[in-house]
Amino acid sequence: MAAKKKTAKKKVAKKKTTARKKVAAKKTAKKKTRVVKEKPKNAFYAQSGGVTAVINASAAGVIETARKHKNKIGTVYAGRNGIIGALLEDLIDTSKESVATIKALRHTPSGAFGSCRFKLKSLEENRREYERLIEVFKAHNIGYFFYNGGGDSADTCYKISQLSKEMGFPIQAIHVPKTVDNDLPITDNCPGFGSVAKYVAVSTREASFDVGSMAKTSTKVFIVEVMGRHAGWIAAAGGLASTDDTPIPIVILFPEVEFNQEKFLAEVKKKVEKFGYCSVVVSEGVHWPDGRFLAETGLKDAFGHSQLGGAATVISGMIQSELGLKNHWAVADYLQRAARHIASKTDVDMAYAMGKAAVEFAIKGHNSVMPTVDRISNKPFKWKVGMAPLSKVANVEKMMPENFITKDGFGITKACRTYMEPLIKGEDYPPYKNGMPQYVRIKGVSVPKKLKGKFEL
Repeated sequence: MAAKKKTAKKKVAKKKTTARKKVAAKKTAKKKTRVVKEKPKNAFYAQSGGVTAVINASAAGVIETARKHKNKIGTVYAGRNGIIGALLEDLIDTSKESVATIKALRHTPSGAFGSCRFKLKSLEENRREYERLIEVFKAHNIGYFFYNGGGDSADTCYKISQLSKEMGFPIQAIHVPKTVDNDLPITDNCPGFGSVAKYVAVSTREASFDVGSMAKTSTKVFIVEVMGRHAGWIAAAGGLASTDDTPIPIVILFPEVEFNQEKFLAEVKKKVEKFGYCSVVVSEGVHWPDGRFLAETGLKDAFGHSQLGGAATVISGMIQSELGLKNHWAVADYLQRAARHIASKTDVDMAYAMGKAAVEFAIKGHNSVMPTVDRISNKPFKWKVGMAPLSKVANVEKMMPENFITKDGFGITKACRTYMEPLIKGEDYPPYKNGMPQYVRIKGVSVPKKLKGKFEL
């Protein structure tokens, strides 16, 4: 009897031990599950430098793609006014924006989240800024950094990707290309350029029709100043206004060609005598043989670049005083880069694709890279998304090739036309209401701050 009781006790004890082991196993499994189900890192998106007609299309590409991969990327936070938003911990919660609003960004110009001209110095010069960025990223569980901009933002993106590891909080930094100047290397072209090129080409043609109709008794020369500090891509777009079926007398002044006043005036005079009028497209970066800009003001912008503006007035005064020809001038300025109503569909599609690809690259584990436009063929025009390491993009400026400029230095070649024409093709009109394009404004809901103290720029 005693033996039976002893055996029964053993069985009960064994059952209890087994039960405890099961409970312990379940707890361990739950812990493992919690580790596996750890919240995915959030993303930080920011817009940098001068905005474009299509930069928001890239923003839509980033946000919509990230929303499709919630298991990989948590919330996309946007910097209010670019990288400054990160430094000041002034973040916008894009998850508070509706699907319709993010979709509408695709046809809305300028920078929906605010941009800035603020270049981070080297780690040696200003370590506190980098430490601050990492501090903010840590506080908000940000593991992805998407910086949408041109050459200077590519440099910033590269620095962050390299230095974040050193500072103990690795960030996957992907640069999203954008610049109307079209001067980023490796990529066939930069989102933003196709639309500004279309605007300049169309405006040059329309204004040329105007001056041509008045030339007999009034204005003989129309001058338009366009953007382009060192590279004449935008100025070259003015040459697209003249075609075989619609020839227009146009003189282009490129930053790549030293300005020769005597030669230029002779060209204008020749065209006016032959056609009765002519149009001049002058890049803001046109300079004298000694390197001085025609339009240099003596001031510097936030990136340390010479502040330009006024090349058209210099040219106008020259034509009036030396040739005695009545002329009018205009500065395209913000109009050229904000003209979403006449954006190139090719450009819009590319801008969105770059934002989408940036997120897809990050999800695949890529770091310190930039999606690119890789041209496959001209006729028919075909392209695909490529990838470039930021080490080969940062601080490299792409100029106009010599074979894109005519030998006299005042026009574009067939090779340039072949390159540019596909980039301005296609219309992608925004919706209109009562005659006006309908653009969207975000709510811009702020993310609660987690860090104490105030950071001074």
